[in-house]
Amino acid sequence: MDGHQIWMEQCQKINYIAEPRKYEEGTRTSADAAYQLGCDISHIAKSIVFMGENEAIVVITSGSNRVDRKKKLKKILGYKPGQASPEYVLDNTGYAIGGVPPFGHLKNTKIIMDEDLFNYELIWGAGGTADTVFPITPNDLKEITEADVRDIKQ
Repeated sequence: MDGHQIWMEQCQKINYIAEPRKYEEGTRTSADAAYQLGCDISHIAKSIVFMGENEAIVVITSGSNRVDRKKKLKKILGYKPGQASPEYVLDNTGYAIGGVPPFGHLKNTKIIMDEDLFNYELIWGAGGTADTVFPITPNDLKEITEADVRDIKQ
């Protein structure tokens, strides 16, 4: 079973009706996804995974932003989270880098959401693989993930 099928099963468990789109050319990076969708890179909700003390930290940020791990994320968490290896990401979320969705992780994760995503009516997240994306409103994303909404950009 690939990551997209796993994610779709996770969506069913929470009664979320996803409307994924698949792009053969790939949506691995925010720039790739924005190009495929014909939208601004800021509308991409990229999921970046960090190594937490007790669980993975997933930061959902606007595709045009970089996460300030050393100052802002450290202040939020009380410690500076580690860089996650591809193996750590897969083991702790169930998905490979480039396809990590903002929710539907197979293990407990702490979710932090970039406040800048609320500047847009619709945003796009990865759907479990590096060639699938789905639309969602920032409010729905916050509700589903129970994310801590913060300013986390550099």
